Amino acid sequence: MRVAIVGGGWAGLSAAVELASAAAIRVTVFEAAKQLGGRARSVAFPGPVQGRRLDNGQHILIGAYGETLRLMQRVGADPERLLRRLPLQLSFPAGQPAPFRLRLPRLPAPWHLAVGLLTAGGASLREKIGAARFMRFLQDSGYRLADDCTVAALLDRHGQNGSVRRYLWEPLCLAALNTPPQDASAQVFATTLRDSLGGGRAATDLLLPAADLDQLLATAAARWIAAHGGEIRLATRVDAIDERFRIAGEHFDRVVVAVGPQHAAALLARHSDTRATAELLGDYRFEPIGTVYCGYPPQVRLPLPMLGLGAQLPGQVGQWAFDRGTLCGTPGLIAFVLSGHGAWQTLDNQALAATLHSELAATLNVGLPPMNWHRVIRERRATFSCRPKLRRPAARTRRAGLWLAGDYVCAEYPATLEAAVRSGVGAARGILLAGSE
Repeated sequence: MRVAIVGGGWAGLSAAVELASAAAIRVTVFEAAKQLGGRARSVAFPGPVQGRRLDNGQHILIGAYGETLRLMQRVGADPERLLRRLPLQLSFPAGQPAPFRLRLPRLPAPWHLAVGLLTAGGASLREKIGAARFMRFLQDSGYRLADDCTVAALLDRHGQNGSVRRYLWEPLCLAALNTPPQDASAQVFATTLRDSLGGGRAATDLLLPAADLDQLLATAAARWIAAHGGEIRLATRVDAIDERFRIAGEHFDRVVVAVGPQHAAALLARHSDTRATAELLGDYRFEPIGTVYCGYPPQVRLPLPMLGLGAQLPGQVGQWAFDRGTLCGTPGLIAFVLSGHGAWQTLDNQALAATLHSELAATLNVGLPPMNWHRVIRERRATFSCRPKLRRPAARTRRAGLWLAGDYVCAEYPATLEAAVRSGVGAARGILLAGSE
């Protein structure tokens, strides 16, 4: 059986690795770009960056990403070496009315969460108890809501206000769903909490990349696929898939479409039996992500590898700052992450970098030296907007032999690397199961 994978991002690579393990399947991956990785890749930049490779976004993994960690291990990308595991720690030094800090201790679940909440700084005892009760409600309901609503409405309903809302629930929502709480799906947020704060102690750990994103999956997966008889064709755009599954002049028995929803819609619209799915995806809205890299003198360091800024305050745009020197051995390199629509989009690159520089200085309450350089990466359609009751397509389409993979296919989860991997593995296993029937 010959299987074409259209798209070399994490979903496509996951499907390819899973399928290539079957002796009777030959996999070919088609990727429009000149490199694999999709939205989680590394890019070489010219100019003042001096050829340095930078990630196209600062991705955060957590211990609950079981399929991602399994896939990395399978292709020989050692998570223990490539990811830095840290207990969940949220720190907002410029929090109002007081600095906010939450750190989960290394205790068995659920004591790690209970102790972490009760010892959090910058929140009242009433707020902490309220947060614990909110988690208990979700646990008792099996993390299933009677009716989906926005995260903001869910927090309102359970009295989640003050610092806990501003510096815990809302930042977690925006980081995980890349959708503002006033628009985000409460059900998907509840599922995210189930697998993180509601899971075992290790599930809540932060896994921060200690190498460039290419090393986490793409490079090792490419080697693994080739070693198992597969092919990878870069700089090969697939604009059409005909009725006989011919791509680039070749016939395939099965096809996995593993591209973004807007691109999948264009491919599916050509077939009458997948036109409804194309229309569904064509109605999706999207959220941006901005990553701003600022190069400082090597002595500039953050007190923690990940630091919260003051985006929850009026007039502030910064959300998170990452110390790439501590994480990746590139001293003086700070990465700022901006999720979802916001005021940051109205600033040009120079103004945005200058604003983040000022906000970081205010957060640290120190005088920062001038930046040596900066680089802004804007992904205008970084993820689908994860809204309440959003209809998600199935992996198996109505066109026999045509499958979908991508974070938008993984119905329970937001647009994360784990969702992409799960969708790719799911499509591959579906093909293997269907082939054995």
